[in-house]
Amino acid sequence: MYSKSCFSTLFKFEEMQEIVKNFTVVHVDAPGQEDGAAIYPAGYQYATMDQISDMLPTVLQYFNFRTIIGVGVGAGAYILSKFTLSNPEAVEGLVLINVDTNSRGWMDWAAQKLSNLTSSLTDQILSHLFSQEEMSANTELIQTHRERVSKAPNLINIELFWKSYQGRRDLDIERNNTFKCPVMLVVGDQAPYEEAAVDCNSKLDPTTTSFLKMADAGGMPQLTQPSKLTEAFKYFIQGMGYMASSCMTRLSRSRTTSLSSSYSMEGSRSRSRTLSQGSQGGQLPPSPSHTMEVSC
Repeated sequence: MYSKSCFSTLFKFEEMQEIVKNFTVVHVDAPGQEDGAAIYPAGYQYATMDQISDMLPTVLQYFNFRTIIGVGVGAGAYILSKFTLSNPEAVEGLVLINVDTNSRGWMDWAAQKLSNLTSSLTDQILSHLFSQEEMSANTELIQTHRERVSKAPNLINIELFWKSYQGRRDLDIERNNTFKCPVMLVVGDQAPYEEAAVDCNSKLDPTTTSFLKMADAGGMPQLTQPSKLTEAFKYFIQGMGYMASSCMTRLSRSRTTSLSSSYSMEGSRSRSRTLSQGSQGGQLPPSPSHTMEVSC
């Protein structure tokens, strides 16, 4: 739910620094999810996913961003997808981790109702973030997230955000109604949302879409395999015409090519920005480009 827990490992990763220094990274938290957020009163009507998406143009205007490269995880990926469909001219590229652009079906709704009766909010959220195998292994990563959620001072706000995401609408993405920018879909091969990511990939333009299914990765590949994701992200933005002189590092060129599509970008582009949902907004180092993030 937080940018620090969702993105810090990736954006502070040593090999990511070559990328970060060329962009200004801005994290955007959903309402009430930031550190020190006031607790919403009983009966508060929390924003829908659509309404949160409609808030993003104000963020871009505040920072004077004309375009962004969006990086989102889970609910953040859904919000960015909605924003991009409504504002195609504002998004140069999208990196969507564990995205599910579909609304919940009746079976999902019934399962959620049962889960509400038998599982705590913490367990429901962890089951959304991690695979059953990861949950059973109860690694340090799981324990850290369990403690972070269960002891969060704004747990009421988290629950409202969680219910908002569970009530999301189907984005109705299809080949003739899809993203107008390059997209990189990322999912772990053991992630809870692997099928949803595969389904999303089948609806996108194959000439501008990269699908990265990370082997031996669970629900949070940006935390467990930051090196592989950094390399794929670098190749993705190089395909957009940025950092063309940068050399590939860990992944072999043949392997990297299998992960990404090449893109033909016509005309001159304004400088890139990146969008993900987290915190720490407002502190922009002097940099030629900008990046925003939207987290789970």
